[in-house]
Amino acid sequence: MNTFNQIIRGILFFVLAIFSIIAAAVFMVSTAIAVAILYVVARIKGRPFGVKAYWEERRRPYQTRPSFRNKDVTDVEVREIS
Repeated sequence: MNTFNQIIRGILFFVLAIFSIIAAAVFMVSTAIAVAILYVVARIKGRPFGVKAYWEERRRPYQTRPSFRNKDVTDVEVREIS
C-alpha cells in the first residue's frame, strides 16, 4: 500500500510540474507579445525603446501646464458624504 501511495504522489507531482511549466510558458509568451506591442508603438511614435531611454524620460522635470486659465480661484464647493 505504501508503494501505491508513493506512485500516486509521484504521478500527481509530475502532473503539477507539467501544468506549472505550461503556465510559465504562457506567461512568458504573453510578456513577449506585450513587449513587442510596446516596441512597435514606440517605433511608430518615433520614440526610443529601452530602459535607458525610459529612465532619461522619467528623470526630466515635468513641464506642467496650469490646470486653470485664471489663477484667481475664489469659489470652492464642499459636499459632505454621509
